[in-house]
This record gives sequence, structure tokens and C-alpha cells, in this order.
Amino acid sequence: MHRQVSRHADPGDRVLVTTPHSSRAGTLTFEGDYATISFERRIRHPIQVVWEALTESEHLARWYMTRAHLEAREGGSIDYWSGPAQYHVTGKILTWQPPRVFEHEWNVEPRKELPKGEKSIVRWELTPDGEGTILRITHKRLTRPTAIGFTSGIHAFLDRLEDELDDVPLVDWRTRVDEVRANYPGWEARR
Repeated sequence: MHRQVSRHADPGDRVLVTTPHSSRAGTLTFEGDYATISFERRIRHPIQVVWEALTESEHLARWYMTRAHLEAREGGSIDYWSGPAQYHVTGKILTWQPPRVFEHEWNVEPRKELPKGEKSIVRWELTPDGEGTILRITHKRLTRPTAIGFTSGIHAFLDRLEDELDDVPLVDWRTRVDEVRANYPGWEARR
């Protein structure tokens, strides 16, 4: 397992945030005041099934804990009430290429735990891999503290996505975040 921890990371630093299973590896990259979170997972399901789980409201409600309205087209809008904190996320769909790429703005107005709000971009990319799919998620232009705090949350959401697709009980999000948080450097110093 890689752990490169620096409390005062320089611009452009790449901090590997990996778990014991390489299929769960993610990266947290700092560039100036901003950060990018990236994960790649091999999902045992066909690309169309994974696409539906990422873009259809009934799936998003279960694994992503999100009430979602998507105007499913490039230039369309998203309006999410997302996650346990029920962030109100709005934005424009920047790329809509079913079933391969879904990229959208992720805008949250200021609130107590996000005093400056967030204006970032989420990109979901799917690539067929035999009978399965390679899923890549990139969440970029996040503020550093938000990125550090969100990395374990994204990990837990991806675990829930796999459970949803495998039709097994979904892991409890908070429990899973707590289990994986120690694998992600910097979370304890994010304030």
C-alpha cells in the first residue's frame, strides 16, 4: 500500500490514496488551491448496466443516496439532493455520450461544512472490458479540504454501486467511510 503523506503538499503534488486491494486504488492530486480525486474500478457488469446505474434516478436513489433529476443530453441540467448530507448539487451536463461518458458540473452553494461552496466537475467514463466494465471517476477542481474529506466518501459510494449492481445488500455508507478513512492521507488535518 502506498502512503505518501504531507501536511503541506506543494502545488502539483500527487498523493496516492490506495487501499489494500489494487482494484480499489485512487489518487488525490493537488494543484495550487485545488485538488482532483480519481478512482478506477473494474465492475463485473456490462457497460449498459453500469451506465443505467449512473444515470437513472431509481438507481441513484439507492446506491448514491441521491434524489436526481437529469436532463439527459449535452447542455442539459442536473439537479441532485445528494448523499447523507443532502447537498443540493446543480450544474450543466458538459458531456453526454451514452454509454461511455457522463461529465457534469457539481455546484453546491455555501453551507456550514462547505463555507465557500464548491464549483467542480465530475466525469464518469466507462470502457467495456470483456463481459465487464472499467469505470473511471474523476472529481476535479475541488477545494483541498473538500477533496481530502470526500475521498473516503467516494470510495464508499463506489462500493455501494458495486453492491447495487451485484444485487446484494448495500454496505452502510457511514460505516464504510469510517472503515476506509485511515487509508486516505490528510483527512485528520483537513480543518
